[in-house]
Amino acid sequence: MAKDFNPDIDLIKFQPAEFLAFRDMEVCKRVARIKKEDIAKPPKEAHPDFKIRVLPVKEFHFHMALDMFVRIKKALDEGKQFVGVFPTGPIFQYQMLAEMANALNIPMKHVHYFSMDEYADENGKDIDPKWPGSFHYTIDKHFISRLRPELRIPENQIHFPSSKNIDVYDEMIADARKEPGAKGANIIYGGTGLSGHLSFWDPHLGKKYGLNLEEWKKAKPRLVDFHPISTIQMAVTDMSGSWAFVPPKAYTSSPSTLLAADYVSWWNDGCGLTADGSYAGGITWQKFIVRLALHGPVNTEVPCSILKTVPGDFVIIEPLAEDLKIELTA
Repeated sequence: MAKDFNPDIDLIKFQPAEFLAFRDMEVCKRVARIKKEDIAKPPKEAHPDFKIRVLPVKEFHFHMALDMFVRIKKALDEGKQFVGVFPTGPIFQYQMLAEMANALNIPMKHVHYFSMDEYADENGKDIDPKWPGSFHYTIDKHFISRLRPELRIPENQIHFPSSKNIDVYDEMIADARKEPGAKGANIIYGGTGLSGHLSFWDPHLGKKYGLNLEEWKKAKPRLVDFHPISTIQMAVTDMSGSWAFVPPKAYTSSPSTLLAADYVSWWNDGCGLTADGSYAGGITWQKFIVRLALHGPVNTEVPCSILKTVPGDFVIIEPLAEDLKIELTA
């Protein structure tokens, strides 16, 4: 038996399920073997300005909030607009960001908040923004409403993709910069989906729309349907397992949105966090997919694999960096 024999990985003698977009089992096994001490080593094909970091649970969301705050404050000091594309997960940094702004009396009148995505119904009708499952509701609860009224981002500078603006969403982002030559946002924040999605650009969409990699990179924001893995991710992480309540579609930003930004900042916290941001342990659902996105091939079937080809940060909460194990718990 080989010295580095790992029964969790080496006893797998079957192929991945056919509904999965990425099905190269040898690559899956290779990345699954990556140990904690090696996960932050950039692959050889990575952009020279692409960095990987691992942060402890107690520091993770503070550092994400601090990154946002410093960039917003720098733009204010320089008299510039700050245009960001922001996720609805991770969440807990927004409370800290609001507290920082309130404590230091930093106005956000120069900030343009573009949400990565927002849900839609089966016909593409915009979701009710007052529904607690909507991204409108969640961002207002955790961020906007926590800012003192006189410091808040102007309402006309808060945008969510919708049926009314999806065809010009990239152009709205570029126009908000008010800088000659700007192609997109100052920065796009995000996290890696269980399917490998970036924003809600899921792994089946490249094939669905008949796009090769170069065409896929130019794909614009649009109304999309979810890969089954993404539906289950949202059900488990956000809706107490109620898969029936996950909307079937979303208006979403896209590879073109990400690649037009000056910088990419990706924060991965999928490790069993509770609603108050504490760490309860249990399911570390991003442990495999961050390894595949970082250390697997760049392709349309793992959308977040594109991240390593551009300048950016890829930050991993420490439980995800721990060695991958197979352990039945339910």
